[in-house]
Amino acid sequence: MHIFPKSNAGTVQRISPASPSQAISRRAGNGPKSIVECGSFATLAKKAGVLEALDRALRQTLPSPLREQVRFANLRNDRLVFLASSPAWATRLRLMQTQILATAHAIGTNASSVTVKVVPQPPVIVEPDRSKPLSPTAAAYLQATAASLSDPELRALFLELASLAETTDSKTKK
Repeated sequence: MHIFPKSNAGTVQRISPASPSQAISRRAGNGPKSIVECGSFATLAKKAGVLEALDRALRQTLPSPLREQVRFANLRNDRLVFLASSPAWATRLRLMQTQILATAHAIGTNASSVTVKVVPQPPVIVEPDRSKPLSPTAAAYLQATAASLSDPELRALFLELASLAETTDSKTKK
């Protein structure tokens, strides 16, 4: 049942579709499916394997820089759906649509069009090295403490730590 405004009076008129087929959206096949419609895990895993193999076969024919920037996502009806990391890469992939469709037909996939969606990759966050170099003064204190320790294992650990100290030679090499 659809709701449409009747007029400027602010009332709402409810209109029932003439037939049940009109009640179904023209995009009925799209969108999330219920868990029952998805099938078993084995079926999903098999489909994922098929899509992965198709991804490898289709991207293998693309030039190297483009190959790393796009990913095959799905085969929906007769459309090959790809994901691109930017609009520029999506355009380059669209320009290769004829080659992609020829490859798809050669491997037995029934496809008549290519759709490319832009999905930017999240930026790679590089964690800076937060370790600070050990100063020669700190190394001297560690060596003095190691000399006063009676436990040989603990003494060895302190001396090992002191050996990591930055020397004046290592500062000039950097």
